Amino acid sequence: MLKPLVKRISKTTYVRSAIADRADLSVFKHKPTQRVIWGLVVIAISYVIGWPAITVLGVVAACTKEPLILLVGGPLAYGLSHLVFILGAYLSGAQYAAVFFRWATRVTVEKLMGATSEIAPDRGDKCPPP
Repeated sequence: MLKPLVKRISKTTYVRSAIADRADLSVFKHKPTQRVIWGLVVIAISYVIGWPAITVLGVVAACTKEPLILLVGGPLAYGLSHLVFILGAYLSGAQYAAVFFRWATRVTVEKLMGATSEIAPDRGDKCPPP
């Protein structure tokens, strides 16, 4: 059941080009810029804001027997966490995520198919340049 699905996915242009280009993680060998570092710090802060803050709000709401604290504060804390995460993702840039997902796609499909020769594309003019 999984094999036909993987074969179908492996025929997409994105997967075929990732395999043909042997997508790798070489971009991560370069020293990150200050903007990328700050973006990752902001993303880490968003995780600290998210569920731990909601947990604290839940404990406070339970101890004070005021469920409104969690009902109002929970979504606000989660929304703030999400906005901070988006800011961090913007600062760190999408190029790293794109490189990672391209590599992960190649590795996953190759492992699921067993051999890359079954799905290696005929580059020709069908695939756009990377």
